[in-house]
This record gives sequence, C-alpha cells and structure tokens, in this order.
Amino acid sequence: MTYARDDFETLRRMPSWVTSARAEVIEDVAFLSGAALGHLHLVVNRPDLPQSLLRARLALRASEACVILSGRPERAGALRDAVAFLQPGDLPGPAGEVCLSWQRAVERPVSVKALKRALPQVDEDQIATWLEAGQGAPVPRAAAVLQTVLEDRPRDHATALLLAEAALAQTLGWGHVVPLLALGLKRADLKKTGDALRLACHRAIRTAASEAARDAADLTRRAIRLREVAPRLRAKGAEEAVALFLTRDAVAPTALTSLRSDRAARRFCDRLVALGAVRELTGRDTFRLYGV
Repeated sequence: MTYARDDFETLRRMPSWVTSARAEVIEDVAFLSGAALGHLHLVVNRPDLPQSLLRARLALRASEACVILSGRPERAGALRDAVAFLQPGDLPGPAGEVCLSWQRAVERPVSVKALKRALPQVDEDQIATWLEAGQGAPVPRAAAVLQTVLEDRPRDHATALLLAEAALAQTLGWGHVVPLLALGLKRADLKKTGDALRLACHRAIRTAASEAARDAADLTRRAIRLREVAPRLRAKGAEEAVALFLTRDAVAPTALTSLRSDRAARRFCDRLVALGAVRELTGRDTFRLYGV
C-alpha cells in the first residue's frame, strides 16, 4: 500500500489540542501523552516510513542528550565522527560509547539479550531485574524503571534512560526501542521520584512524540526522493548502497562496500548530493559523512 505525500503531511501534524492544551494535574497530562503516543503509533507503523532510519536519527539525538547530561562537550557532529570511522580495535571514547549503546539499542528487536549488546557492562540478570521494576501502563512503567536504575546508579543517566525507553516500547507493543524520554526529560527531572517523575515523563512524551512525528515526515519525504532517483544510478552495487542510506543516520563512503572502490563510493555519494537525494553532513572536504 502506498500513500500520497500530502496524506503523510496531514498525519505528521499532531492535533493542536494535544500539543497546545495546558495541563497541570497528572491525569490531564497523562491523557495528553497517551493521545500523543497513539498518534505516533500510527506514524511509526506506516510502511512508507524508513523506520530503521528514524530510530537511528532519534538514537543520535538521545545520545547527544545523554552526553549533555554527563557534562561532556560533544554534540551530534562529534558523536557521528566518534562512531562512523571506528576501525576494529579502536576505542570510541566515553561519548562514543554512549552513542554506540543507543545505536545498538534501536537496531534489534527489544529484548534482554539485545539490551545486553547495547549495555555490555551490565549483566543480563540485572537488566531483567530492572525491567521488572515497572508495572502497569507504558509511561508509569517506564518512569518506575527509570527511577529504579537511577537509585542503583545515580550518575548513569544513559543506562537508566535507555532501559526506560525499552520498558516503554515493550509495554506499547513496539518491536524496537524508539527514543522519546531521553529527548524530553531535563536534568532536574531525573532527580524526581514517584508522581513527580511520572508527571515529568508524561510531559516529555507529549513533547518528544510530536517532534518524532515531524522527523518521521521529513525522513519519509527524503526517502521518497532517494527511491525516485535510485533507478538512475547505474553503478554496480548501487541498490545495496541505497539500502544502507535508508537504515543509517550517517554513512561514510568507506562503508559502501558494494561499490567497486573508495573512489567509486565517493563519486556515488557526490552524485546523490547533486540529485538532491542525500546531504553531506560535515561541511568538510575530507572524511565526509552523508545522510538522507
């Protein structure tokens, strides 16, 4: 089934009563966050959305948020660099480790085993125990997991937020982690507990779900353009290269191993830029990165 572009533009717009309504008590905020999640559920399950790419883009934003919480200076561009050019045996550094954790968390269907891959420093049994701390509806469960992890590891915001996102996805019946809480919660929110933390989580979801819907619309529009120009790309291995752009936030030409050579890969990327199908993300003349 296919969709018209204006159809997606209509769906991307969160109803104004969800985004602009003023709410102070937890029941009202919970109702609005539930409406936002319901709308986002429709968006993320559309077949024309490059879902892996959306999760990767949200994972980068979640990484940046966690790095900021830790007091480090790295932002999105530096995080992309930290992981895009890694070679076997390289150490990504503390900020790069955070970025890798979020990347791995969104790549595979959510499970304790997949979360262990994202958090190699944490035992599987501990991950399972933390996830069991939350019960009930999606946002209260996620808030309970967040609070429990932070009680055990007060400074490990990245692990706490990642597992809270996993609990949220599991309760919503989503196959993969879709970062939301990390995009909306502030440093002061992570010091809250109980009802105050649940209220903060509902507010964060309301804001982040609206932003994620807009991101989804933008990426879908860009993916449509990439698919439109794909038949004009005659290079051997072009189909595999295009598929990579639809799953990764940023692609280095060296990652396009289906093409004949690094030179051919660079020319392929420049061709996509000229066709308006991808963007160069760094502004550099060398060590460039490209993305939809």
